[in-house]
Amino acid sequence: MAPGFLYLRSCEDNDIEAQFTPSRGPAKSERHLVQVHFPTDDARHFSAERLSTEGAFASFLAQPADGNTDDSLLTPTAFTELLALDAAVRALNASGLSFTDLCARGSPDGNCNGPNPLLGAVQGDPRRIEALQPHLTFPLFQGRVPLNFFLGGVTLGPGVEPSRPVAYFTSLSRQEEFEKNAKGVIPLFSIAYTLTISFSIISCSRLDCVRTKVWVAALGVLSAGLSVLSSFGLLLFCGVPFVVTAANAPFLILGVGIDDMFIMVSCWQHTKVKDSVKNRMADTYAEAAVSITITTLTDVLAFYIGIATSFPSVQSFCIYTGTAFVFCYLYNLTFLGAVLALNGRREEGNRHWLTFQKVKHDPLDSQGHLYNICCVGGSFDELIGAETEHPMNDFFGKYYGPFLVHSWVKTVVVILYVIYLGSSIYGCTQIKEGIDLRNLASDHSYVIQYYDWEEEYFSEYGPRVMVVVTENIAYWDPGVRADIENCMVTLENSSYVDGKLSESWLRIYQQMAININDQSFFIGNLSVLFTVNPASKWDVNYSNTVILASRFFIQTVNVTTSVDEKNLLNELRTLVEDCKIPLRVYHPAFIYFDQYLVITQNTIQNVLIATGAMLLISLLLIPNPLCSLWVTFAVASVIIGVTGFMTYWNVNLDSVSMINLVICIGFSVDFSAHISYAFVSSEEPKGNEKAVDALYHLGYPVLQGAVSTVLGVVVLSMATTYIFRTFFKIMFLVILFGAAHGLIFIPVFLTFFGFCGSASKRQYHTNNPPFATDGAHILDGKIRNLAPVSI
Repeated sequence: MAPGFLYLRSCEDNDIEAQFTPSRGPAKSERHLVQVHFPTDDARHFSAERLSTEGAFASFLAQPADGNTDDSLLTPTAFTELLALDAAVRALNASGLSFTDLCARGSPDGNCNGPNPLLGAVQGDPRRIEALQPHLTFPLFQGRVPLNFFLGGVTLGPGVEPSRPVAYFTSLSRQEEFEKNAKGVIPLFSIAYTLTISFSIISCSRLDCVRTKVWVAALGVLSAGLSVLSSFGLLLFCGVPFVVTAANAPFLILGVGIDDMFIMVSCWQHTKVKDSVKNRMADTYAEAAVSITITTLTDVLAFYIGIATSFPSVQSFCIYTGTAFVFCYLYNLTFLGAVLALNGRREEGNRHWLTFQKVKHDPLDSQGHLYNICCVGGSFDELIGAETEHPMNDFFGKYYGPFLVHSWVKTVVVILYVIYLGSSIYGCTQIKEGIDLRNLASDHSYVIQYYDWEEEYFSEYGPRVMVVVTENIAYWDPGVRADIENCMVTLENSSYVDGKLSESWLRIYQQMAININDQSFFIGNLSVLFTVNPASKWDVNYSNTVILASRFFIQTVNVTTSVDEKNLLNELRTLVEDCKIPLRVYHPAFIYFDQYLVITQNTIQNVLIATGAMLLISLLLIPNPLCSLWVTFAVASVIIGVTGFMTYWNVNLDSVSMINLVICIGFSVDFSAHISYAFVSSEEPKGNEKAVDALYHLGYPVLQGAVSTVLGVVVLSMATTYIFRTFFKIMFLVILFGAAHGLIFIPVFLTFFGFCGSASKRQYHTNNPPFATDGAHILDGKIRNLAPVSI
């Protein structure tokens, strides 16, 4: 399936609007309405505020040298440089096309549209700016020309004459910079692969040259890589759109794939060494397969449920990652299982892991310690018949587990959990919504400087919003005109609108000494209005008898944060819905603002559905309903924690972070389900002993999985783009809190409910015989005295 990558270029779909805005957002239908009723003709009549899209443009921002806000640009020296910049742009020529061949024209004489009214006002002589200064008014120049989009950081005072640094931005910049993001993480994947292989080999290695699992560890990482090749190749063959967000998936699969490998290796090590490879494999699968199946099913369901979201970027990530999990599961049970079986045959023949030559069982004193490490192996614990315990298993069973179940330690754990939960809930109430479009470019992109200056100097004035009358109404009726005026006044009274900068063709028409109370006169005299105010011609869509649609403009102010953008959109739409006249509000930026309407709803919906599916799977596969509820509790707790701490780490709730919150579900299950399943399956009679038993057997594999997953994504912290850094931040929080629940909170909480045990009296690990020959119970490497039992 790997040749499917040949179709990668044709399947790439990184259009920012298509991928990071709701597919059914109201603003898209509003834009269609504007495009139908008010088509533009930029080649002959260009008006930026009347565009239904962002348009095709290049923009330059010039500021005083070194950002000195005491300096002024309204000086002859500054205008000499600005006029030179304007001339340089107009002199551009590419592939035989000049600037004048492509420019938008908005003036009656057919000349290219001027970039700045003041540059046109000086008429090529920079010294004229001094004469103009006493007559400048802001934000309107000459009572009609808006300067708020052309001058920023306006203050009163004398100016000096520094040189002018310039930042630039075009309508293609954001898209081009965004498409570069995926290329920047390709080198990081090789680093992550190297780190993960190294950790896997080290954590699975033993000093015993026969029992060490070097090949299993290395090929386990390869298995995860193969699952990415197969799943991505298959989906690319099928033509599934590939978005840059899906480039995060290989890092995630790398960590999760070897997590399952650690579980299988741990279960193998607890089987009886003297058994045949066939029986050892049977025992390994009997214990590992259920746990792996639980986590895989929940992960896959979580991602496939995420496909139902309104954001195509999230859909792409979820389908690619969910499919990769399916292949990862299949390869772990087949490819990795075969590797484990072959490695078992090598161990059965007592052969060296590297040379595959038979070695001696017993160390020789005469050959030295180094020789024994390299050339002697195959030892095992004669008492229990299994491989010698890994020191970390011993640590969890003898030290960490017993320490955790002390009464005072449990009290501390409960207090820590209350602090964690309280901090998380508070963080959830403070979280910000929406993706900042500047975050779609890399940190070193030239557009960042432009965004910074735009925010610093031009954030006072927001979008210039169209107010569209969507239906045929009787404008000649004074009552109807009064209703329109009332709606406009209501909009202008909003805290986000500056009423002095509104534009209404109807107000101008009413001020003209013409009878407009009759339908024929109203329609017939529109040509007079268009002579007085030519721009109005593009705001009235009419025929000989009716006006099909018309539009007005309001100027928004103080829209500086994502909260302001959300409130502005909601307030304006609410106000026009309450009007007697059928109105819609629209601006191209509303396409992106629409994310605020659905991001929280989509996130909660996906999380709840996936959590419900996870609970169902847990009820089916974990042999105790109460413990399944504990797993669900862990999932909810981790999601609340991650969402809350996103606030403290300056991560917004957007389509990128929503992906990671879906991931929370799968990883929360991974950690808590392993421990809960081991707790339930334990034959120990008391809760504290069950907790110690569960930590002894699966504490180290869970820790291995946590560390390996962090290593798989930690390289993304070095990425220069927001998307990949955000993925690392949230994944780090998921792993940190998930591991804390699996290794600290859940074991303690389970001990509070002694009835959360296995209904069936079976053993969790087949290598531990229930009774030794002398009637002592062997568990966790300890001999425990029990009453004699007749067999």
